[in-house]
Amino acid sequence: MPKHPSPSFTPEQAFEFMQKMWNPFGFAMPGTAPPPAPGIPPAAPSPFPNPLAMFATLDPAEVEKKIGELRVIEGWLAMSLNFMQMSIKTLELQKASLEALRAGAAAATESHSTHQPKRHKVKEPKEEE
Repeated sequence: MPKHPSPSFTPEQAFEFMQKMWNPFGFAMPGTAPPPAPGIPPAAPSPFPNPLAMFATLDPAEVEKKIGELRVIEGWLAMSLNFMQMSIKTLELQKASLEALRAGAAAATESHSTHQPKRHKVKEPKEEE
């Protein structure tokens, strides 16, 4: 049996393969820009410096390094999300407290103006000589 050499993929071929597998209809993947049609000026640059860099290596050590980097970013984003949620809850509690204080003050003012207690004259004790 003849042995066939294993095919070596370039990063671009690996990216094409992954894109065809994930996106069989050929829609543009996020982070990549399709080439401009002839006669149309090129689009604005991609927000990512090199979208193909995500698939540029097939070395497991590099992939593991990238996973670690993305986990650090994920942790930072989760912390930011938790901080944002805590800020929102704090503001909601502050708003509820202010509304309760205003409602209490309005009720007290309304009660005071509609129902004033009768004032009784206080008899002063007679001074004995």
